[in-house]
Amino acid sequence: MKRSLVLSVAILALALFANLPAAAQGFPARPVKFVVPQAPGGATDVFARYIGQKLSAKWGQPVVVENKAGAAGVVGTDAVAKSPADGYTMLVTYAGSQAVNQSLYAKLPFDSVKDFQPVATLSTTPFFLVVGPDSPIRSFKELIAAAKAKPGSITYATSGSGSINHLLSESLKMMTGIDMVHVPYKAISAAMTDVMGGQVDNAFASVPSAIQLIRGGKLRAIAVSSARRNSSAPEVPTIAELGFPSFDVSPWWGILAPAGTPRAIVDKVNADVAEVLRTPEVQAFFKDQGAEALITTPEAFLKRLEEDVQKWAKVVKSSGARVD
Repeated sequence: MKRSLVLSVAILALALFANLPAAAQGFPARPVKFVVPQAPGGATDVFARYIGQKLSAKWGQPVVVENKAGAAGVVGTDAVAKSPADGYTMLVTYAGSQAVNQSLYAKLPFDSVKDFQPVATLSTTPFFLVVGPDSPIRSFKELIAAAKAKPGSITYATSGSGSINHLLSESLKMMTGIDMVHVPYKAISAAMTDVMGGQVDNAFASVPSAIQLIRGGKLRAIAVSSARRNSSAPEVPTIAELGFPSFDVSPWWGILAPAGTPRAIVDKVNADVAEVLRTPEVQAFFKDQGAEALITTPEAFLKRLEEDVQKWAKVVKSSGARVD
């Protein structure tokens, strides 16, 4: 009798332990929501929808993308921070929101690191410095020369104060000693429209946001922010090779979940995303977008996030950008 009881307890314990990974393997059992804290049309939205489709096919459950723009990404990010930590609501974002906002805002309703569980990185991509198709500025050197000839006469568009494209332009101003006027928009798509129309002189736009417009002749890229040229437009020189070797910016995109999300679910999503990113089709998609697939562990992603928060804090401080 005693031996039978011990055996029963052992069997029950094994069943309980077996159910832990089984719960992760059963995930998702219903639709998963990807919250994008930016407006439709930008790189984050493009990546979220594409990867969402691939994961939906793999999981046999819909992955619904919800754009929740506002306050440079704060609105959507906060919504995810306050969502149940069950893996069914996740954030698809990029360094420009997650790493920059921590220093940009005097008060945030969340902590960009502590209130989130990094799940999986998706890609990394540089930014093009673009002008309109009819702009008299034909090159990076001409832009710098025009800005120096008439300080304050050249304008640049961004998706908002403190955004990556804003900080890139501010970094360019400090590095080259030029003076340009900031024209902020609520979304990069609106900013690009005015650059195309000539209402604003230039802007930094992520390669995925700008590449099709460049290929269609609606924008002209005069430089790229990465240390090496981008394969989607190899004719476009880097700012580094044009005389500023320390200029090298290629932000990441990734998936985060609310802090406290079960590790088994985090590991499963990370592994599934990595499997998707390794496929030739997805690799080709990112390459066509001018991006590069980025596969990391949740730990490596966390380290990258923490380092970027510190790095961009210095840029925000130097630029004087602030949102109260």
